Amino acid sequence: MLNRIRSLFAGDDDGAEPGEDALQAAAAALMVEAARTDDTITQVERDRIIAVARRHFHLTEEEAQDLLSAAVFDTEDVSPYHRYVSIIMDRCPPGGRVWIVEMLWEVAYADGVLNDLEASLLRRIGGLLHVSDIERGEARKRVLERLGLPDDAGLPV
Repeated sequence: MLNRIRSLFAGDDDGAEPGEDALQAAAAALMVEAARTDDTITQVERDRIIAVARRHFHLTEEEAQDLLSAAVFDTEDVSPYHRYVSIIMDRCPPGGRVWIVEMLWEVAYADGVLNDLEASLLRRIGGLLHVSDIERGEARKRVLERLGLPDDAGLPV
């Protein structure tokens, strides 16, 4: 699976139309970008990305770790999230993109705190995915509830 994922990140699709693997790769890359907003990816954030990928994509532990490794490698030294947003826009109908934002909220709150850079990235990506502020807010509330965090977690005082 790792070679297949790496080929998706490299754009080596042999002319075939990208499918679920491309969507998984794009989602993983965006989660890595959310985790990396403070220039580091903590173990808690890595664990959260793996858990979210396993839950949403029904992956084994090894497949989710391979997906994370490929995403970390591909997104190093650059911020190419626009490429991944394009894949998601092509693969997901408008009403189906909010789950990506929800995955990003989970990663952003992995350490229990939302910083300004994470919040800004989620606003940008949500806008690029055409997910409304209301939908983003509802996704955030679902994540806070799922993680057992207070409604005002990460909000400015």
